[in-house]
Amino acid sequence: MNEAFAVILVDSTSYALRIEKLLKQQGLACKLIPVPRHLSSDCGVCVRIQKQEADVIRTLLQEDQIHFLTIEDV
Repeated sequence: MNEAFAVILVDSTSYALRIEKLLKQQGLACKLIPVPRHLSSDCGVCVRIQKQEADVIRTLLQEDQIHFLTIEDV
């Protein structure tokens, strides 16, 4: 089975950790990974999520006022 993923890009590792904690509390699958090179040449981490959950997660982050840059398909 081929799974489709998206990543949440953030300004700092601390935002990625906050997002990971929130998503796990909500029972949503996520994983911290290095930012894919085709998205940014900066070193850092992002949060990988299931692509089909992106809209739900975007709303959840906005409601909890957790800053993120964007959600990109990978």
